[in-house]
Amino acid sequence: MTQSESKAATSVRYRVVHQTRYTYQNLVTLSQQYLHLSPRPFQHQQTESHHIWVNPLEEDGSNGEDYFGNRVRHITITTPHKMLLVHAESTVILASRPGLAQIKDSASWESLRTMMQQARDPAIREACRYLYASPHVELSPALESYARTSYTPGRPLLEAALDLTQRIHSDFEFDATATDISTPLEEVLRGRRGVCQDFTQLMIGCLRSIGLPARYMSGYILTHPPAGQPRMVGADASHAWVSVFCPHLGWVDFDPTNRCLVQQEHITLGWGRDFSDVTPLRGVVLGGGEHELQVNVTVSPLPLPLALTRQPSAKVAPA
Repeated sequence: MTQSESKAATSVRYRVVHQTRYTYQNLVTLSQQYLHLSPRPFQHQQTESHHIWVNPLEEDGSNGEDYFGNRVRHITITTPHKMLLVHAESTVILASRPGLAQIKDSASWESLRTMMQQARDPAIREACRYLYASPHVELSPALESYARTSYTPGRPLLEAALDLTQRIHSDFEFDATATDISTPLEEVLRGRRGVCQDFTQLMIGCLRSIGLPARYMSGYILTHPPAGQPRMVGADASHAWVSVFCPHLGWVDFDPTNRCLVQQEHITLGWGRDFSDVTPLRGVVLGGGEHELQVNVTVSPLPLPLALTRQPSAKVAPA
């Protein structure tokens, strides 16, 4: 099997449509928005196509990168409006990731904690930015205690991370009404309810509380309709999961909401310390008054392009 044939055999391709609609009670005379809606290229993901359009049309727009290297777009709208529609559409190709056999061979979690205290290697220094408390992730003895059930002495780093992932899934109930963005992690830990954002930040808080770096991953996940039912269009939402740093494998992703080691059903928009670093859309408006927000996301599998089996794929710099 050639290199390109091997790449095609282990890759998957998706189309993602993310539509955000704000409906305002009164006229908005100025809207400035900061968008994290562009998929991030890295060693496990390539962006084949991507575009964003808004209604009303933007008068000014620019693309760039944030502090963490995520792709962002700034837009300014001066046309008076009572409805703002932001439509992002992307096609991405995902490569294979480390499997269960590889993560069981990781070194002990204590060895990484020691490395973080020394921080001589460039990769270790970069990981240090995800080691401390952040706006939505506090560190605490309660989070450390919860983590220690999984992180027993000498246990392999990633094996313990998978165990923590599975425990959060078992111990906590998904409840969209139990929390909001301001709910503290201590309250999530006591109530044992929340959404993917809560479970992700809870796991990050556990890891950082024992001296291990972890970052917040923002993106989408392919959902599976019930047997015999068609895939629903626009019924899903954005998703969040956790990335754990491992010296010999790099960053390895875990999804506590779905009790899994991330493979090829998660599409990455970007990463940061917590939700506040990678909010899909935030900004300021003049006017508007009360508003309603509606978000629809559709992730659809696509066949791989024939070109992928005919020539080697472009290389993407590792994260």
